[in-house]
Amino acid sequence: MTDNHEKIVALVRDTLVEAGSTFRPDKKEAYRRAIASERSEQAKWVLEQVLANAEAAERDRSPLCDDTGIPHLVLEVGEDCAVSGRMLDAIKRGVAEGLRALPGRPMGIMGGDSERIDQSGGLNPDSAGVECAPILLRRCAENTIRLHILMFGGGPAIRGKTYRVFHKHSTQVVLDEIISWAKESVAQLGCSPCTLAVGIGRSHFEAAAMMLQAQTDGNYGVQSDMEMEITRRVNEANIGPLGLKGDTSVLATFMKVGPQRASGVRVVCLRPTCCFEPRIATVELC
Repeated sequence: MTDNHEKIVALVRDTLVEAGSTFRPDKKEAYRRAIASERSEQAKWVLEQVLANAEAAERDRSPLCDDTGIPHLVLEVGEDCAVSGRMLDAIKRGVAEGLRALPGRPMGIMGGDSERIDQSGGLNPDSAGVECAPILLRRCAENTIRLHILMFGGGPAIRGKTYRVFHKHSTQVVLDEIISWAKESVAQLGCSPCTLAVGIGRSHFEAAAMMLQAQTDGNYGVQSDMEMEITRRVNEANIGPLGLKGDTSVLATFMKVGPQRASGVRVVCLRPTCCFEPRIATVELC
């Protein structure tokens, strides 16, 4: 590899460690606001412990959670920039080195298709055996190549849902369905408060891509009317941190609506991210 590609490897490695060990400033502030407003002393204590854990993880560059997550990558490309196969190889190598440095929990399953499905192939002892998900590519306004790394835990994947909603020509019908799903999934997840990630698209693939981009672009200090309604109504369910009741079941909702078509349905993807997600960090590669 060239020196430039070696630099990319190092940048990706360090960014993955940051994603797995650090809260962004807007998320820290969201926790501080929730602590200040939470009326339940038990719930307030949980919120304080989550924030203290995050501050310790950032200080020690250690994982936020034992479930260190599966890398999900969003790659943004500017107008005059080019992504080569060598660059993609460097990114993949940087992810592997980052998983070893974090360190990531060994979760990769070895073997062929059937063995990986039923786990009979055995556990790969190498942290880098956890390969990243397919990279999502999108355009950016700046003339740069920017990489976002998100670490996805298993619990939110288990409690998430991607399915069609008959909209009946009403946005409110779709929001009501999202809120119904969210109340159920947050109550079952356990490791709340959540950040709800929602994507709405024309297909299951597009809805999931919108959900990923919602997390990438989300900001706890900036919420649309629809996002605030979802957050407020789920919090009214009194699920609370760790399911112990309280005002803070959800810190915020990040929602992205993609292109839609003339159809009776909207495909919705909901991920009830755990108290440590979105675990995300960003780097410019050139």
